[in-house]
Amino acid sequence: MAVGGSEVEILKPRCDKREYRRIVLPNCLEVLLISDPETDKAAASMNVSVGSFSDPDGLEGLAHFLEHMLFYASKKYPVEDSYSKYITEHGGSTNAYTTSEHTNFHFDVNADCFEEALDRFAQFFISPLMSPDATLREIKAVDSENQKNLLSDGWRVSQLQKHLSSKNHPYHKFSTGNWNTLEVIPKSNGLDTRLELLKFYEENYSANLMHLVVYGREDLDAIQSLVERNFSNIRNIGRSSIHFPGQPCSSEHLQILVKAVRIKQGHVLRVIWPITPSIHNYKEGPCRYLGHLIGHEGEGSIFFFLKQLGWALSLEAGEGDWNFDYSFFSVVIELTDKGHEHLEDIVGLLFRYISLLQNSGISKWIFDELVAISETKFHYQDKFSPSHYVVNIASNMQIFPPEDWLVASSLPSKFVPSAILKILDELTPENIRIFWESKTFEEHTDSVEPWYGTPYSVEKVTSSTIKQWITKAPNVNLQLPKPNIFIPSDLEIKNVQEKVKFPVLLRKSRCSRLWYKPDTMFSAPKAYIRIDFNCPQSNLSPEAEVLTDIFTRLLMDYLNEYAYDAQVAGLYYAICDTGTGFEVIVLGYNDKMRILLETIVGRIEQFEVKPDRFSVIKESVIKEYQNFKFQQPYKQALYHCSLLLEDQTWPWSDKLEVLPHLEANHLAQFSTTMLEKTFLEFYIAGNIEPNEADSIVQHIEDILFKSTHPKCKPLFPSQHLTNRVIKLERGLCYYYPIEVLNEKDENSALVHYIQVHQDDIKLNVKLQLFALIAKQAAFHQLRSVEQLGYITALVQRNDSGVRGVQIIIQSTIKDPAYLDARVIAFLEMFESKLYEMTNEEYKSNVNALIDMKLEKHKNLREESAFYWREIVDGTLKFDRRESEVAALRELSKEELLDFFSTYVKVDAPQRKTLSVQVYGGLHTAEYKKVVQEADTHKVCQIKDIFSFRRSRPLYGSFKGGLGHMKLQKTRR
Repeated sequence: MAVGGSEVEILKPRCDKREYRRIVLPNCLEVLLISDPETDKAAASMNVSVGSFSDPDGLEGLAHFLEHMLFYASKKYPVEDSYSKYITEHGGSTNAYTTSEHTNFHFDVNADCFEEALDRFAQFFISPLMSPDATLREIKAVDSENQKNLLSDGWRVSQLQKHLSSKNHPYHKFSTGNWNTLEVIPKSNGLDTRLELLKFYEENYSANLMHLVVYGREDLDAIQSLVERNFSNIRNIGRSSIHFPGQPCSSEHLQILVKAVRIKQGHVLRVIWPITPSIHNYKEGPCRYLGHLIGHEGEGSIFFFLKQLGWALSLEAGEGDWNFDYSFFSVVIELTDKGHEHLEDIVGLLFRYISLLQNSGISKWIFDELVAISETKFHYQDKFSPSHYVVNIASNMQIFPPEDWLVASSLPSKFVPSAILKILDELTPENIRIFWESKTFEEHTDSVEPWYGTPYSVEKVTSSTIKQWITKAPNVNLQLPKPNIFIPSDLEIKNVQEKVKFPVLLRKSRCSRLWYKPDTMFSAPKAYIRIDFNCPQSNLSPEAEVLTDIFTRLLMDYLNEYAYDAQVAGLYYAICDTGTGFEVIVLGYNDKMRILLETIVGRIEQFEVKPDRFSVIKESVIKEYQNFKFQQPYKQALYHCSLLLEDQTWPWSDKLEVLPHLEANHLAQFSTTMLEKTFLEFYIAGNIEPNEADSIVQHIEDILFKSTHPKCKPLFPSQHLTNRVIKLERGLCYYYPIEVLNEKDENSALVHYIQVHQDDIKLNVKLQLFALIAKQAAFHQLRSVEQLGYITALVQRNDSGVRGVQIIIQSTIKDPAYLDARVIAFLEMFESKLYEMTNEEYKSNVNALIDMKLEKHKNLREESAFYWREIVDGTLKFDRRESEVAALRELSKEELLDFFSTYVKVDAPQRKTLSVQVYGGLHTAEYKKVVQEADTHKVCQIKDIFSFRRSRPLYGSFKGGLGHMKLQKTRR
């Protein structure tokens, strides 16, 4: 379906009711206008065709630094941080990112506040203020951002690939910047970073290099008027498009095998080829075709055999890291310990499959199948947030012609075998770069990458060597995939007899409950099914929890060859442990969903343990637990916070200790015991009729509970598991200091948690309103002004219905005790700001929160997640948003102030606080000092998590009334 615009017709999905228009302003700014009368959020994204490739030598990270600086202030809005404050206080969010050739800025906001938000946003590109004071502070923020990446394997290997490329190509550069590149080195060279920043902005930020997407509720004419008024004053200096011709890799960077030392446990193999960028043939989709086949996981595929041999855990293939002049095709394989010993065989098998593709010719039926899948995906795509939508389109606008701005390269339509063969012919031994990452290479490397300190070594690998690998690789029967039986053919929307606003309890028995919600919002041929298996045996001990985890992973493993096609065709599934058992989720096109679901349930009913697969999964789980210590320190702090608050949870260290001793026979016995007694909670929603939902549940009950030798028996009411939460003591500040688990990590972290109440509509809205008002103030003070750390956030917390607020900071600058003191100081300072708030400001914040609550769900997945949370917590307040809006409309400013004084204010008698403090490598002395401090009558150090948990009372569970739910019928 095409839509008229000025001079172009933009291809859009059949189900898309939005209107689109392309305009070009007199300053040559190209704009896409989107009108969506149904939207609750407005959004905009500006993509500037300037990125880190344009950084001047000796000022690495300048483009990224400029991205940070534009947020501060402008001549029209000179109050620092007023843009972000306005967006946050009006229900929105804002962000930006810098890539090699682009910088993207974006925001969303409640729709009725769009005009002022857009004006503030436009000033980034008209008259930004980059004050000397803000410049120095934000260099620290960029450095803090870089600090958090230093121990990330993803960042490290990406920079290593760049490092091993031509020094005269900008691909070689370090892109993010740090204190050295933006402060120390420029100063030593007699440069003023702020003056260089202003010069970079003046020379590069030109309207003709910008592309804007604006998404609003108004009609196209009104949005156009808004855009013309706000963006026509952006300068156009006629800057020509910046190109970086040439290839990043010369002959010395090809035919290399690079061994790199990982931070985390595990082994990763990356086989990479420089190729002709497929953007020049995006309608022919050559890399999509090849990525689909090389990355396939069904029977006969490379991965199928690597898995059979016990060599690989995952495989991905496709194009990445590209521009108009160069591109890379990569195959990324996560190896097992056994696979790590067979690198040569694995590369040999990969080339055998490439040879199979060359000898088989390019198959039209495979291309047609990809086209069918792509067309269905495009025309029945879910609506998602306006903010993500505008970012995607803005980043497409520089690359694709206007008619393809929405579809980009996602819809191949021309079958041209020569275009695919051209790329295939570039996947040769002569053109290869192999990056092999493992901890086992420690002490066996001879070089160090300068920016991240990654130890590595390089050796040449000739084409004759690879030919030897191909010859000696295992002789397996590699094959092309068979036709995909899961491609949907029935996309009819079913007629809903009764417009049910909320889920209804359609069926219940001793074995199960069924919550049902037909699609009354999205008119999509999709469904969502979630089944919670409540199994009392699943978390009785650390061993039980680990075995439940392995059980779910083995099920996914066994299903992979069969169900991979379903995922390719847009039918997704997941099986994962929950802490009270495990759950099965299936979502996507409803046409073949039942076939997949019944196969999954059949595998559960017939579950057996295959020892070879058990050992592979066990190995991957051990590594996952071992790698926990390499998580970001703020994530470690959040984990310890959960461990302190949630009753009946086992620490990762206990699970890691028992793991090596578990064998296949333990799981065989355990899985039988675990499934013997269970209760199934179903949620079925979307394009499914009530009698069909009922029939699905009946069929599953028959398989699991009513066969000749049933796998499962119903639970007794006394056996249902619930999640319980620790009740902190009023007027007492608990703190839990702990050292970071990876002693090489210099970052420290704090989670300052204030527990408020158990789910209550009136208290909920007071907490939410406080968090809305305080969020940006906390970020500005603690991150922008005090520069405590790049990761700084004030967010709400909800543990099984127990609600509170937490302030999270990660820092190399200061230790956690100092961070905690600054949080206290912020709350003391914020108190006066709260009391000084005018009635108009108060009403504006209330209205912003109401607008956020009235925001409609974008798609079935989002709606289902909202209702599932009510079911799993046991709160069952399906009309929560309506109830909270009603409470907000009645809430007075005095009630909010009273809430703050009672629950949040420092030293308030009702205040319940837990401060989790993770001390990084730079702060070991402070840690030793803090653990020796004596408690006071208001401050209590937690020395042992489990003694603390046993000493505290618990909140009651909402899941008390399982047997007392009233059945509600919909018309059949």
